[in-house]
Amino acid sequence: MGYELNFGALLEYQDVLLSGLWMTVKLTVVSTLLGIMLGILGAAARRHRNPFLRHGSKAYVELIRNTPFIVQLFFIFFGLPAIGIKMTEVEAGILALVINLGAYLTEIIRAGIDNTPKGQIEAARTLGLSSRQIFIRIILPPAFQRVYSSVVSQCIIVMLGSAVVSQISVQELTFAANFIQSRNFLSFESYLVAALLYLLLAFLMRLIFNLIGSRAFSREEKQS
Repeated sequence: MGYELNFGALLEYQDVLLSGLWMTVKLTVVSTLLGIMLGILGAAARRHRNPFLRHGSKAYVELIRNTPFIVQLFFIFFGLPAIGIKMTEVEAGILALVINLGAYLTEIIRAGIDNTPKGQIEAARTLGLSSRQIFIRIILPPAFQRVYSSVVSQCIIVMLGSAVVSQISVQELTFAANFIQSRNFLSFESYLVAALLYLLLAFLMRLIFNLIGSRAFSREEKQS
């Protein structure tokens, strides 16, 4: 018995689908920006002389990298209210995505920092730059450039992983696909469209990141 595709039936729910797509975009933009900032701070803490910061950052990375994302999400949304910390499902989803992305980017950026030639650091100290100035001006820019492709890939992975936040009723793309197929029972069409939209988002993210990277890094090379 053949199966007849019926994508036309999805048009009735196009507003739901577009709303879910827009929520996924918002989750991705916010979590990416905050996650990159957290990753930079975490990488700086991994190299800090203060043992509390250094070991605390390492513990954070190991905890997040060795536990399932869905458990982290449930802990934030269902667990934290038990100690009086309450937030909306969107806030919980963003926090979980930022914490998860930050942990992975901490290690990625740290790897780039570790490859910084010691001669550059010594030269900067000779010029009288402070440790903060050395990190921001001398260490971070080339380190970030070295690992930029890995940073981009990890951000895309987190965008795709944002589908998990539908489990706490965040009305993003996967939530929308679940809602649509529960109404018209067109599971094949609903999830295929959702998958294609995720593919489109991943392609656009990589394109945007590549444009940003090419402009930013070419400008740094000209300045140097």
